Amino acid sequence: MGMIFDTHAHYDDSAFDEDREELLAGLFSGEVCAIVNQGTTVETSRESLRLAEDFTGMYAAVGLHPECLDENSIDDLEVIRGLLSHPKAVAVGEIGLDYYYDIPKELQRDIFERQLAMAKELDMPVVIHDREAHGDTMELLRKYKPEGILHCFSGSVEMAREVVKLGMYIGIGGVVTFKNARKTVEVVSELPLESLVLETDCPYLAPVPFRGKRNDSSLIRYAAQRIAEIRGIETGQVLEITKNNAVKVYRIDL
Repeated sequence: MGMIFDTHAHYDDSAFDEDREELLAGLFSGEVCAIVNQGTTVETSRESLRLAEDFTGMYAAVGLHPECLDENSIDDLEVIRGLLSHPKAVAVGEIGLDYYYDIPKELQRDIFERQLAMAKELDMPVVIHDREAHGDTMELLRKYKPEGILHCFSGSVEMAREVVKLGMYIGIGGVVTFKNARKTVEVVSELPLESLVLETDCPYLAPVPFRGKRNDSSLIRYAAQRIAEIRGIETGQVLEITKNNAVKVYRIDL
């Protein structure tokens, strides 16, 4: 079995339309042991579950993303609840707040909070998107204290420590290889590896030397190599520890 566990991917994206099945088959026959594909709407949540049905190592997070609230509404949350009963649905995600785009903040907060409450009720972890919304995100995390992952972490070391104290994991991907990734490097330097999980957010955020190209789960190795370099340990150790963390947070029996 491979050592790469990609905790956050979007293989339903059109960037994979030409070779999705072949690519995933190749990944799972190589270094990749598991992938959690993230839903962002009802439609992509259903597609994530379909992929999970087709591939043994694929699992799905189901949820409404803040950037996609023009496609879904509060009424769709009951559909999400139904999809979460699927045996390969392992988290409520990708959910959260995104203040970069001009999407009504009150609507974002309402739907985010409803999904946090749903995860708590169903005893499921969450996968959280936080873009330029650190203060409001942390306020709701303190209120609900969910299990799960703060994906593509972009905050300070102090914020990361608080997230971990709340019982969550920090998602690290290709950004750690970028030259301007000062905050991410600080987080990786200061936090215990037992608090980190690896992700791609593919097809986006490919690591150096593939930056700007289509990302996929096999390229997690480059993020792991950079983390190993920062920590002065072997890449295999990074992959093993983060894999174990991912298995724990998603409650998957590999």
